[in-house]
Amino acid sequence: MCIAYLAIGAHPDWPLFIAANRDEFHARPTMVAGPWPTHPELLAGIDQMAGGTWLGVTRQGRFALLTNYRDMAYKAQAASRGALVADYLKQEMPPGDYAAQIARQGGRYNGFNLIVGDLEQSCYASNRHGDGQAVVLEPGRHVLSNHLLNTAWPKTQRLKERLDEYPMQELAKTLNPVFDILKDTTPAEDNALPSTGLSLERERLLSSPFIISPEYGTRCSTVVAINRDGRGFFSEITYDPQGIPAERHDWPFSLARHPVPAAGSES
Repeated sequence: MCIAYLAIGAHPDWPLFIAANRDEFHARPTMVAGPWPTHPELLAGIDQMAGGTWLGVTRQGRFALLTNYRDMAYKAQAASRGALVADYLKQEMPPGDYAAQIARQGGRYNGFNLIVGDLEQSCYASNRHGDGQAVVLEPGRHVLSNHLLNTAWPKTQRLKERLDEYPMQELAKTLNPVFDILKDTTPAEDNALPSTGLSLERERLLSSPFIISPEYGTRCSTVVAINRDGRGFFSEITYDPQGIPAERHDWPFSLARHPVPAAGSES
């Protein structure tokens, strides 16, 4: 997962909305999103190399997503970051407790950003945050890429501005405009590129919300949303190395408990 937009408690009818792109090497084997055979209440893709995932949701309203933090400090023997999402979704630990635990254990992993939540609380943890503490997210709209939460990189600002303007009441009709926004290949100007230790050519390639290249690029776009009645969906489009859609999967679901508290109401 390399860029994600989250609206948490920001709309009275849609307490959760996530739109995200996963960028990865095309050769890395991956299973498309769907119910996990061993945990059918869990909807997510599967990284077949390490067994974890980058974004998922459960019928209990738990959700989690992960991005890698881009830096040159890479440990070959570090624990799999994809397990951070999968482990949270498989258990019932409150998001605040889980995020705090992971923040304390951050040295086991290469650089990561992790958001875990349910429909009552959402938390952010990163082992590049500096203080080793998890952060409770306030209701609102957030964006995450390969730096810290809400870092104003050109790609994150571009995606946030476009999705901030999107009328979320349209989610019940069609997701196509959201997928169109996610498929934005506009690169940043050179003078606006971040400096993360990569070559200028590589920074240019990675500067758009949607990335196309033969070896590495956007493998899938995902939209997750849950409305106040407890009905949700998990929708994913996968792409080939040319950025051409290969498959689309739509998984509607109902929460095991509902209705969902409206934004700004007491739970």
